[in-house]
Amino acid sequence: MSKQSALLSAPSSSLLLEVVDGALVIQHWGAPLSGDLASAQSAIRPSIANSSWDVPQFPGIMRESSRGFLGRPSVSGHRNGKAWSTKFEVSNFHHVGNHVAITFTDFHAQLEVVITFDLDVHGVLQQRATLKNLGDANYSLNEYIHWLPLPKEATQTLDFAGRWSNERNPQRKEIATGTWIRESREGRSGHNFSIADIALTAQTSFHNGNAWATSIAWSGNSQYLVEKLFDGSQSIGAGELLLPGEVILASGESYEAPALISVFSSKGLDGVAASYHQYLRAREVHPKRPRPLTLNMWEALYFDHDEVKIKALIDVAAEIGIERVVLDDGWFHSRRDDRAGLGDWVIDPAVWPNGLSPIIQYINDKGIEFGLWFEGEMVNPDSDLYRAHPEWILHEGDRTPPLWRHQLVLDLGHEGAFNHVLEQTSAVLGAHNIAYIKWDHNRVLVDAGHLGSAGVHRQTQAIYRLFAELKQRHPGLEIESCASGGARIDLGVIDLVDRFWTSDNNDALERQTIQRWTAQVIPPELLGTHIGPTHGHQTGRTLELSMRATTALFGHAGIEWNITEATAEERKHLASWAKYYKENRAHLHSGKMVRIDYPEAHAYVHGVTAHDLSRAIFAYVQLTPTVSIHPSPIKFPDLDPAATYSVKAVFPAGKPRFMLITPPEWMSGIQLSGSALAAIGVTAPILAPANAFLIEVTKL
Repeated sequence: MSKQSALLSAPSSSLLLEVVDGALVIQHWGAPLSGDLASAQSAIRPSIANSSWDVPQFPGIMRESSRGFLGRPSVSGHRNGKAWSTKFEVSNFHHVGNHVAITFTDFHAQLEVVITFDLDVHGVLQQRATLKNLGDANYSLNEYIHWLPLPKEATQTLDFAGRWSNERNPQRKEIATGTWIRESREGRSGHNFSIADIALTAQTSFHNGNAWATSIAWSGNSQYLVEKLFDGSQSIGAGELLLPGEVILASGESYEAPALISVFSSKGLDGVAASYHQYLRAREVHPKRPRPLTLNMWEALYFDHDEVKIKALIDVAAEIGIERVVLDDGWFHSRRDDRAGLGDWVIDPAVWPNGLSPIIQYINDKGIEFGLWFEGEMVNPDSDLYRAHPEWILHEGDRTPPLWRHQLVLDLGHEGAFNHVLEQTSAVLGAHNIAYIKWDHNRVLVDAGHLGSAGVHRQTQAIYRLFAELKQRHPGLEIESCASGGARIDLGVIDLVDRFWTSDNNDALERQTIQRWTAQVIPPELLGTHIGPTHGHQTGRTLELSMRATTALFGHAGIEWNITEATAEERKHLASWAKYYKENRAHLHSGKMVRIDYPEAHAYVHGVTAHDLSRAIFAYVQLTPTVSIHPSPIKFPDLDPAATYSVKAVFPAGKPRFMLITPPEWMSGIQLSGSALAAIGVTAPILAPANAFLIEVTKL
């Protein structure tokens, strides 16, 4: 048999695969390769060590004990206690361009695995796998993990931890010997879900150094793993976290593992982000029209749905330039607080005696789209639905799971419950001009049984099916994924939604970090970023409008504030900011995100640079007080070094609070070369903490 190998290449990375002794070995995932690679296997063939195998073993990507592997395998399962160990052989190897499909067969365990690799022009690697039961008896699958090798220079990992209103906090640590696992068991990706797991060198920063990133495309239970064995080999992996007995394959049935979406970058964390953003923007389903400036009415109204108040909000929204408004929780049957009504998706005549049509018409007449809030996966015990069908919740045996926010979880794997949610939601959408729904998910799943078996896997598939059906029935419908804020932001649901609610925390100072790291994978135009109230509802902090507006600009911008309480000056600034957003969103939502490696911890400097380097918009954000009197200069990398740029500060929502006598001269306008802006930069002004302003950089 001739040698079976494949090189997948992009401008920024390569993947080299080779079949060795019947196993598929990833010889390289990282920097681009070229030239003669025929001897790659010989070049990396290991020594024979003392007290070790008599000949080198090549476990390959299946990582099997039968091939001498002493770490965690890719496949774990059994057939009633048998077929617990596998030895897959490559039975088919298909390679065309940057696509490889490999079939593995184990006739003893009676299993077949088909794995595909696809590398796109942006350096994004899609890794998919399907496991099929070829035997007559059931096969119980414990887990399937995608794995990729890591070189020795990857000495650290970066992942993200969080909670409600404080999602995606970075945690960077050394890779040590052993197996390290980050699990998410919420039944949704979760507030504590790591949107990516990234291996790094010790020197890797936003702009420099190598990074190997993975992101699992799944919205249910999941796990990320990094493993370093005593022989020095190390790898990174991820997969669905299956509950006991959740996937039992009958004869001929298959399990399709969630895809792993991975990136190698030699240009630091911003290089990783750029690849993910370009990959996601290239999708056919990626939003094409400009992202509407949105007013969500939750923090203005809460449950006080008063038509007079809402019309007053709409009047101010139209004055400012809002393009979409969203009526949040409280519009449906018996919903006067969060203790009742979930599951009964019919308009409450006690609040809306004439239905929603008149208020929608009032909104549409001002040229504004209308959106509506749902939380279709949940049910209150105090609801007509639960009283009629208490058996439609996720539960085990005769137990009722503990309440969370006074609600239980509907079992969408149950066709009756699924059809109830689909039909009631669809009826509301079909009867009204509703362009957009905000779909919430406000509790975790525990004891989540479906007819006696674990049900999280089935529940996750059901919500994908529900979203797809709603979009098919209602062409043009946009869906926002919200889960107590940012608890369902992942690459599994992303093809079915058009926006993520980044966090329930609208405090701009907190949002700086939350948005900074959510955008490590998700393009800013998919992240809801709102101007919150002057006095923040989540933190109690009072912030300048300029800070709140600057923070909200870098995403799918909006407002979540009772703007009828805004002063005349604040409304003027909001209108100016709205105009600025509309004029610049095409740039902000298509350019390259840049996070400058600013040398001091008191500030962030970030922005968006056009791919042709013709312009950029940056924000300087003062987080905490400076230690020295004069902060470090602001430098702008990745501009055209030979070109001349104009640089000036702009204040579409008013000026920040300065702590100085006179600001730096450049803020009113200066001209400098791209090389000077990168090497010398401009003086940072002295701001009060929790203040920010914008900097425009334009090629002349």
